[in-house]
Amino acid sequence: MTLYDLVAPGPDTCAEPRYRITEIRDADPLGADALLAALPAMNRDADVPALTVALRALVPEPDRVAEWCVIEALAAMRDLGMLLGSLKRHGVQPLAVVPEVLPVLEELARRTDMVPRDTVHHYTAWNPLGPRQRMYTGDEMEGHLQEAVRMVFPSLVAALDTCGQLARLEPYDPGFALALDRTADHVQAMVDSIDFTVANVSPAYFAGTLRPYFEEIDVAGRDYLGPAAAQVPLWLVDLTVWQCDRSHPAYDAFLAESVEYSLPSWRAFHATHRGGVSAVSKLSAALSWETVHRLPLPLVQSAHSLARVLRILKTFRARHIGIARKAYSDELRMYDQGSGGAPVALLRSVLDLTRDNETLVRHAMERPRPTAA
Repeated sequence: MTLYDLVAPGPDTCAEPRYRITEIRDADPLGADALLAALPAMNRDADVPALTVALRALVPEPDRVAEWCVIEALAAMRDLGMLLGSLKRHGVQPLAVVPEVLPVLEELARRTDMVPRDTVHHYTAWNPLGPRQRMYTGDEMEGHLQEAVRMVFPSLVAALDTCGQLARLEPYDPGFALALDRTADHVQAMVDSIDFTVANVSPAYFAGTLRPYFEEIDVAGRDYLGPAAAQVPLWLVDLTVWQCDRSHPAYDAFLAESVEYSLPSWRAFHATHRGGVSAVSKLSAALSWETVHRLPLPLVQSAHSLARVLRILKTFRARHIGIARKAYSDELRMYDQGSGGAPVALLRSVLDLTRDNETLVRHAMERPRPTAA
């Protein structure tokens, strides 16, 4: 059974509580369903007093928090987070007006081993579906954006498995190409997701209406980013495919901040593989050592499979830049940086790095070799 099987639709049988998505969605430890159903109206009216009262009403007693399992703690952080982001959107630091929420956020962070506020996981994958869905605006386009992000998580979790296999293999091993082919299938979900976003979420709506809800908040003197789609960890794939030894300081700095918003097991994956040898470097070295006219078949298959993964990554990033440029154009821009804390220029740099690695693989395959004797 792969990790994908554990988070795919159906019975949640995984011992890892963060993958038991249905249980987290069903949980309502704060009794927040009715109150959060009214959240879009409060936000529409910019009703800061009502939002403040709502947050204060949801803050649980510390003794209750101490009794919760991880699933209940994740659901509680999800629901508190909707009010944190709403207050900040209307110009108020939430902990300044409801200071009693600070120890609760800190305890929830300890119990879940995550940052002391909600993340993209809370806002999408762990968010209830249907009438109980938590939304800032209630707009159909907000629901589409949540769905676009939600639909990629099973594939990214599965990619964690295949990329872990890839890191243990060499290009001459037939399993190397197989791991890459499976990874390519998983990454294709990112392209499908961004195409869905383009079709269903306008840049004007995102830039002018939804983006302000993803602003950072101050928690005990430190800023924490909101639950932005930019936290979707495509770096899980980048890491073993090319990034661990072929990166750029700007991307490394961005990842250093982004990784902490991920699940504990994903952070552990990053810590394990960040000092490794990438698939691109392995393949490049293998091809450079070959002096025969005809390359071994497993090596040829590995090269083609690696080029395919890089091509899909390149496609996703090119389309992502297209969306970002529209949302952060001079006509629409309200912020200089994206919701994940990075400027559009960094997206361009990462696209260039991805394209450079794809070109390296392609040129290595095309390198002239000695003719057969």
